[in-house]
Amino acid sequence: MTAQTLDKELISIVVRNYVEGMVFADEVLLRQAFHPDCRIIGHYHNELEWLPLNDFISAIKAEGPAAKDVNPFWQTVSVDVTGDAAAVKVIDDYLGMRFTDYLSLLKIKQRWMIVNKVYYLNE
Repeated sequence: MTAQTLDKELISIVVRNYVEGMVFADEVLLRQAFHPDCRIIGHYHNELEWLPLNDFISAIKAEGPAAKDVNPFWQTVSVDVTGDAAAVKVIDDYLGMRFTDYLSLLKIKQRWMIVNKVYYLNE
């Protein structure tokens, strides 16, 4: 297995933790996926959000988890890795809404983390 193949597999785990963390309002998974200083940025119902991680997690927890029998939907459209930096485009569903997310990841101390999320709510 090449280093880039391994990195892509590790990145896919981060993406899974991110989506499942949102869908199931799982703070532990979200904190595993994101760097503590990250930002979540986009227009949510035409209002600009520029959230730090703690505010994002609070909003997710306020919505509550999906039913246990829900299978989270996400599709990784692209993964681009150069050294210790990566960009991932993901389409995912959350609370009946479909989002297109652009995730910037950085490998910090041998661990991939989302350092920035820019999203588009497909309405």
